[in-house]
Amino acid sequence: MLKVGLTGNYGMGKSSVTGVFRKLGAVTVDSDEIVASLLMEDSVKGLILGLIGIKALNPDGSLNKLYIAGKVFKNKTLRKRLEALLHPLVFENVGDCIKKVRDRNRIIIIEVPLLFEGGYQSQFDRTVTVFASRKIALSRLTKAGISQKQALERLRTQMDIRTKKRLADYRINNNGTKKQTAAQVRKIYQLLVEENEKRISKGQHRP
Repeated sequence: MLKVGLTGNYGMGKSSVTGVFRKLGAVTVDSDEIVASLLMEDSVKGLILGLIGIKALNPDGSLNKLYIAGKVFKNKTLRKRLEALLHPLVFENVGDCIKKVRDRNRIIIIEVPLLFEGGYQSQFDRTVTVFASRKIALSRLTKAGISQKQALERLRTQMDIRTKKRLADYRINNNGTKKQTAAQVRKIYQLLVEENEKRISKGQHRP
């Protein structure tokens, strides 16, 4: 199997591209979904409350994600401490998902927003960066109900997309139509399938 880390900045279309890979036959893992699941665990809640304070808790016992986001995106030190807390748990869960895939012929796409920021690229066989202009990203986020202020706060905390493009093995331009993006995904998926087949034939696949 071939493990592929997929990244990109806020609002640039990582999830939609992951969806296309899934339709083509790839196994997909969304680290954001894993985080959402972790945030429901009492042990994780306790760690976050210890870091951010009791105000991060809603009356019903759930975590107030908007409050937490408002805190961490304005405080780099706090954000780094939260990432240090969550990221090992996320990758432990990602590893569990990968272990469940027994077919060596499969391509596994793991969506990791902070792939390069965290220096996690060495954990993958290949990396893909999805990119779009900031103007288009902000437009999409606004349509999704995210204020421009909130969107800009998050974008400012992420690595420059030009750097992510340079670091990636493959790049997907998501400035155009869905059809144009899907065509790029299909081409890259075929290249990944071919590479995986060569690795298997040479006995170079990862367990």
